[in-house]
Amino acid sequence: MLSELKNIRIADYDYPLPEERIAKFPMEQRDHSKLLCLKDGAISEHHFYDLPSLLPKDTLLVFNDTKVIHARLFFQKETGAVIEVFCLEPHNMAVSQAFEQHEQCSWVCFIGNNKKWKSGPLTLEFSISNSQFSIQATRREAVGNAWIVDFNWTGGLSFAEVIDAAGVIPLPPYLNRKAEESDSIRYQTVYAHHEGSVAAPTAGLHFSPEVFQSLKAKGIETEYITLHVGAGTFKPVSTDTIGEHEMHVEPVHITADNLRRIIAHQGKPLIAVGTTTVRTLESLYWFGVQLQANPQLERMHINQWDPYILDTSLSYTDAYANILRWMENQNTDYLDGETQLMIAPGYRYRIINGLVTNFHQPQSTLLLLVSALIGEQWKACYRYALDHEFRFLSYGDSCLFLK
Repeated sequence: MLSELKNIRIADYDYPLPEERIAKFPMEQRDHSKLLCLKDGAISEHHFYDLPSLLPKDTLLVFNDTKVIHARLFFQKETGAVIEVFCLEPHNMAVSQAFEQHEQCSWVCFIGNNKKWKSGPLTLEFSISNSQFSIQATRREAVGNAWIVDFNWTGGLSFAEVIDAAGVIPLPPYLNRKAEESDSIRYQTVYAHHEGSVAAPTAGLHFSPEVFQSLKAKGIETEYITLHVGAGTFKPVSTDTIGEHEMHVEPVHITADNLRRIIAHQGKPLIAVGTTTVRTLESLYWFGVQLQANPQLERMHINQWDPYILDTSLSYTDAYANILRWMENQNTDYLDGETQLMIAPGYRYRIINGLVTNFHQPQSTLLLLVSALIGEQWKACYRYALDHEFRFLSYGDSCLFLK
């Protein structure tokens, strides 16, 4: 099976996407975007505020509550050259710890205009409540196509406060525009909580307080887990076959209460909001499988091909129960892990019964994930969306796919 999967041609997951169909700005009202629903092989068109009436009875909706950080820092040299430092992930530290640091911390960063940064530190001044502060960046060694950067600052501020004031929201590159003040609000879900992403879990951008009220009135339960979205989510598949593509690694945070509530929902529909939520839920299953074979594992790391190598009939409730036991043995009530999971056609979903998601880029791993859920029907859905004036990508319209 693995060899067949690795030979999947990414060109088979292409479709024409005219530039004018890419939504450059969000709808004025979050929940007034269009919603395409695929159920029992039939496509129907709705508004997003119709979602609660389209969900199966007793559904549990699972969200990714990550929060997008102001990851882009622009330093101007005395020569006038502007150096962009794009914070990707903390260096040798958990995300939550990094944001709590005072005075100094280190991050893995992309550096724009790197050739103009000859040597020495860069300084960026910023203000908070009419008080002036500054942050200093010192470049260290390269890590792949990124760099380790040491940050230093004063004023008793946490790094979370510094980057929120000094940085800029990181819009997806395909929007081809500068971030505006409104993007700090609209490129963020209304339930964003844990800081750490450099891209939004965009399926969640459509949810409004009114939709949540409607969900509650319909008896739809909600649950929140965390996967911090990395810049790799925009990484195109540049190889002919997916077997040559290396998936990006993203950090996962889950609590024991999350696992207990999902286990308690056994036998009822579980629908993920966004592809990052899918990857988190499914990756946790495979960590539970690994623990079945080796309960002494010290940490969670799911490689991109693990699910296609590990042969198991373990139920998801048993897999999640293994993680709970592991947490007890570790004397903790949460798990910080990481996943490189690739979900592609041939993958068998273990947790979810449906997916709320946006329309994804041609030839992307996200389109592979969708195809793994609904098969070749993705082509009919995308064709329908193109023919009926749907808006595409991060600020675009959405889909509800029901198995």
